[in-house]
Amino acid sequence: MVYPILAYGHRNLRKIAEDIDRNYPGLEDLIANMFETMYETSGVGLAAPQVNRQIRLFVVDASPFAEEDAAAKDFKRVFINARILEEYGEEKNFDEGCLSVPGIRGEVLRPSIIKMEYLDENFEKHTDEFSGMPARVIQHEYDHLEGILFVDHFSNLRKMRIKKKLTNISKGDVQVDYRMIFPKKKKR
Repeated sequence: MVYPILAYGHRNLRKIAEDIDRNYPGLEDLIANMFETMYETSGVGLAAPQVNRQIRLFVVDASPFAEEDAAAKDFKRVFINARILEEYGEEKNFDEGCLSVPGIRGEVLRPSIIKMEYLDENFEKHTDEFSGMPARVIQHEYDHLEGILFVDHFSNLRKMRIKKKLTNISKGDVQVDYRMIFPKKKKR
């Protein structure tokens, strides 16, 4: 099942996600559906808050970047209750985009290496170090768990320049080829 994606401006994108345990209802189906949704929308990562689940879960498949970065080859993972323990290495810019913020891209500066603790889909605990494109995608999806969007990393000037586009997205005035859930209009 392909889920609709929450659009910029939806309040649930700003909430901090909560840990889950192995008894979370329908977890196996949720993970499968998140991968399906990610592939159908041409994403390389998808966080549960983007599909209106306020839980610490995201999926990643960085393999589309394999030609640019060997570390991305066959890099497909599930991250549950993830916590970044350390971020280090050279900070690098990369032109990021997001399914929740369609039509907007921009350079985001992120550390090149991260150390992370997480559970996989079998609830086995891992502490791993990631670098290159996998680290980039993980950091982007991890931000969603913390209520942060990639546009929050932009300079104030850049934010001012895209303000109208962001407002249009939040009003549903955007063209996408996937279903989205837009913020509810405020009653007067």
